[in-house]
Amino acid sequence: MTFLAADDTQNAGDWAARTGWVVGLLLVIVLLYWLMREGWKWRGLLQSDLPELAQVPADPGEPRLTMAGRYHGSTKAGQWLERIVAHGLGVRSRADVTLTDAGLTVRRPGARDFHVPTSALRGARLDKGIAGKVLTEGGLLVITWQLGDSAIDSGFRSDHAAEHAAWVTAINDLTGGPSDATATQRDEDGRVAAGAATPRGATPATPEAATPRGATPATPEKGT
Repeated sequence: MTFLAADDTQNAGDWAARTGWVVGLLLVIVLLYWLMREGWKWRGLLQSDLPELAQVPADPGEPRLTMAGRYHGSTKAGQWLERIVAHGLGVRSRADVTLTDAGLTVRRPGARDFHVPTSALRGARLDKGIAGKVLTEGGLLVITWQLGDSAIDSGFRSDHAAEHAAWVTAINDLTGGPSDATATQRDEDGRVAAGAATPRGATPATPEAATPRGATPATPEKGT
């Protein structure tokens, strides 16, 4: 009887410890979710100056290209980690994308549809990552467009990735955007690296020439 009572006491202690661990883990998960949600709301507040998205036109015209695939998010142009969440642009989803003479129409089941007029399109390129999502080299179609004073990159991946090159050509022909369809090289901070193509409307990176430590930077001499 003494042994049975001791076993029951030990089992009760084990269950109490396990319950404590489970409750603690659930609290950590809830806290992380709350912090992520608050961070998302704060980012949206900071981006509240972005104008409303254009309404999808009732009759956008004859399609030049159509694509079924996924929308992977939007960022500030040239900065693949600076995510845009305002107006539902931060929500990843399935997407049906259509290019017409009127612009780019993105229909998203379960998320907000949006339209980019032709006058706001800036160009397209192939890339490998956006908004923290990394794919294979050239596996992402990135379309650059203007919303108010902000240049935005939006990332799409077709169900048939071979279609991406045709989209790059069609959009750049329509807008006079970048002709370089190769993946854009980026530095460790996610910004477009020096020498890489910069989408029209984005601010190009201008790194200063490196000076060896201890050396005096060269100063141009004034003419006499």
